[in-house]
Amino acid sequence: MRAAMQSPLIFAVPKGRILDEALPLMARAGVVPDAEFHDKKSRALSFACEQSGMRIIRVRAFDVATFVAHGAAQCGIVGSDVVEEFAYSDLYAPVDLDIGHCRLSVAEPAGQRDETGASHLRVASKYPNLTRRHFEALGVQAEVVKLNGAMELAPGLGLASRIVDLVSTGQTLKDNGLVETSVILQISARLIVNRAALKTDERVAALVERFRALVQRCAPL
Repeated sequence: MRAAMQSPLIFAVPKGRILDEALPLMARAGVVPDAEFHDKKSRALSFACEQSGMRIIRVRAFDVATFVAHGAAQCGIVGSDVVEEFAYSDLYAPVDLDIGHCRLSVAEPAGQRDETGASHLRVASKYPNLTRRHFEALGVQAEVVKLNGAMELAPGLGLASRIVDLVSTGQTLKDNGLVETSVILQISARLIVNRAALKTDERVAALVERFRALVQRCAPL
C-alpha cells in the first residue's frame, strides 16, 4: 500500500464529446485539472491536478480503456460503447455517470434494397467486435471494414452496404442519405477502474465511492 501511495494516481479522460459533460462531475468529485488542461494551444497530454498526488491524461476514447486495463492509468471515464467493444477482463466499470448519452446503431442508405435473409453483409464500423456479435445473433456473417471516421461515406462509395456508428440526434445520418434501422446498444459514460488497483490502492476505492455518491445524489426520485 505504501508503494502505491508514493506514485501519482493517473486518471484518464477522453478527448471529444464526453469530456465537456464529465468535467463538472469530476470537479465535484475532487478531480480538477490545472489551468494548462484548458489551454487550447497546449499540446501536452498529461496534466497536474489541484489535488496533489493525481495526474490527468487526455487521450482518445478507445485508448482510455487500454491505459486503464493495462494499469498505466488506475481509473478514467469512457463511454460504455468502448467498455463493451474491448471487454477487457482487467477493466471494471462500477459507476454509470448518466452523461454522454447516445446509441450505437445500424444505418443504411434510404431506399436500399431489402436484404432480409442475406447470410453475408459488408459493414463499415470502428466497432468490429460489437458489430460482428450483433449480426451473428441474427444469423448473419458480417465482414467489417474498419474505419475511424467518415463512416457515412462508405455506403455511397460502395465500401459497405451498412454502417454501425454512434448516433445522437440522427441528423448526420439524414444529411448523408442514411436511415437508422436498429439500435445495438444504448450508451452512457462510465467511471472505469483497473481491477488490481481497486484492490490494492485505497485511493481508487475512495474515488469510486465519491463518484457513486454524486450520481446517486443527482438521480431523480
